[in-house]
Amino acid sequence: MIDFYGASPNQQADKLLQLAHSLLFQWGLEGSTITLIKMRENAVFEVRRGDGTRYAMRMHRVGYHSDSELRSELQWMLALQESGVEVPKPIRNITGELYVVIDSYIHGGRRQVDLFEWVNGEHLSGDGSVPLEVLTSNFKVLGEIAAKIHNQSVNWLSPKGFYRKAWDIEGLVGENPLWGRFWELESLSNSETKLMIEVRDRLRVDLAFYKSKPENDRMYGMIHADLVSENVLVDGNSVRVIDFDDAGFGWHLFEVATALYFERWESNYEALKQAMIEGYRANRGLSDEQLSYLPLFMLARGTTYLGWVKSRPESDIVDNFTPMFIENVCKAADEYLSSK
Repeated sequence: MIDFYGASPNQQADKLLQLAHSLLFQWGLEGSTITLIKMRENAVFEVRRGDGTRYAMRMHRVGYHSDSELRSELQWMLALQESGVEVPKPIRNITGELYVVIDSYIHGGRRQVDLFEWVNGEHLSGDGSVPLEVLTSNFKVLGEIAAKIHNQSVNWLSPKGFYRKAWDIEGLVGENPLWGRFWELESLSNSETKLMIEVRDRLRVDLAFYKSKPENDRMYGMIHADLVSENVLVDGNSVRVIDFDDAGFGWHLFEVATALYFERWESNYEALKQAMIEGYRANRGLSDEQLSYLPLFMLARGTTYLGWVKSRPESDIVDNFTPMFIENVCKAADEYLSSK
């Protein structure tokens, strides 16, 4: 028998598809059709009932989250929904559980599996052909959504046992950041490695200074932490966020930086930034003084992507994206350090 991790990507996908079919009974969905949508951090499947009703089944990467962390993610999503923020609704299984666990050698180990209502839509930035006026309007709505998420999180009393990782100083630039020691990425040249070490040390100082200001206490709480284009779905006039897999405690400006990061080097960046800020300010305060720290969080966000590719050498997208990640982070680093 071929070890799961020794199998080809197609063989792995087939194994997980078989597993998904075997779990349909958990939600009373026997006889539904299943289609693999993506297989990256998690494997995501479309489940379609005979009457056309669709769901998204998420099969988690082995070992990425503890049961406590996953339960906390789903609890927060339910709380956000109750507060009026439109997020995918977790579907409880036939015994009332928010997720199920299957421990199987042939499927790679112990996997958590959950199910959500289906969310229609196209990615926020589409295929690059979205008119600027439409894109700015959608970024304004995204700003509104981010602000509503933050309003809920700073006023929410989390349930007993709630635990999510933190995108704080340790999580971003500590000795072992959440997504890996970005300054040790093998693809970095000697000069780039030196630059990233300088960046790491500077970010430690500047994030500590930001944290030390009492007025920033309410600029920290639970955040989505991954508001990139593919996690923001647009369907007509509806804009909804999905995929709370990386949600955790963090600064609100880190959220804003994440949403804007991959637009940073585009010609329409300023328009999109202003649109998002306008939408955010319509629902939650965000002063010009706060925005002066946005470059700090943009750079911190950029370094996490280097850590991401370092810690996921098996991913089929690493080779394609690593050069771009390095180039963009180095440009941001040069700009940031030269401004100090």
